[in-house]
Amino acid sequence: MRLTEIDYDAAPPIDGYGPGFFRIGGEVVQGGVLLLPTERFEWGGFDDCDTILSRAKLIDVLFIGTGSEISHLPNELREALDEAQVGVELMATPTACRTYNVLLSEGRRIGAALIPV
Repeated sequence: MRLTEIDYDAAPPIDGYGPGFFRIGGEVVQGGVLLLPTERFEWGGFDDCDTILSRAKLIDVLFIGTGSEISHLPNELREALDEAQVGVELMATPTACRTYNVLLSEGRRIGAALIPV
């Protein structure tokens, strides 16, 4: 079997996650996080629209990890992202982490707003 090493360029991938934290590029981060291919920001959850919207032009698709289970996106946030023309994929945080890493390795313009499990 041939294995191919994944290249993320300069973008740090999500290495792991657990109760209340993420490990991103080898560094442990507590709480919610917004990841872009070149930057990382604290994210306060669904009520923190500004953190996402101020950077919406940098991405085409945003994966929103809603914790251990999928939950509904508040209408205010959904409408704001639609107006900013950002595609949104809502999923459980573990799935959002894996999907983000795969598309990050392909060089896509993506972001992930993640609530810890």
